[in-house]
Amino acid sequence: MDTEGNRGVPTDPGHPRTKGDADEFAQTYACLRRLAKRELLRAPQQSINTTVLAHEAYLKLRGVFGGEVPRGRLLALAAKAMRHLLVDHVRAMTAVKRGGSLARITLHTGIPVQGEQSAPDLLVMDQALRALEARQPRLATLVECRFFGGMEFEEIAGHLGISQATVYRDWRAARAFLQSHLAEAHEA
Repeated sequence: MDTEGNRGVPTDPGHPRTKGDADEFAQTYACLRRLAKRELLRAPQQSINTTVLAHEAYLKLRGVFGGEVPRGRLLALAAKAMRHLLVDHVRAMTAVKRGGSLARITLHTGIPVQGEQSAPDLLVMDQALRALEARQPRLATLVECRFFGGMEFEEIAGHLGISQATVYRDWRAARAFLQSHLAEAHEA
């Protein structure tokens, strides 16, 4: 019996083998929606909604597996898929055909908008993660799992097959790298 939640999760809702598989899929789908909602709350200016992001992430993941997937692996892949979907969406919205090279004028109302100042630019964050991935892929995976996937350190340790102490050390190193990269991008 699995007490740690590592049981595989069915990735094909059209063919659940048992009622338990259907229940597992429902839980997985709910998890995808929670991840999507969390990401969209972090970046409120997005013109994509929770359902679309969850469905697109599922469609990206569906072709990857042909059976059951360990929960940690599914969360990690969902985080990566959502990151790529959001970055692609931002790139599409800032494309030249949408006036991407034109200067944007913002009407300042004096009313604070939640997350407006605290959310780093998604494209800058993506560049920083790509730079980190080129140097230390494990650290980039850890950031994706934590930042985009909302996974706990214990889950990340299980997924990566390393100790929690190593996860904490890697998290500190990754944060320092990203903060440095984001500061450089902000100054430029």
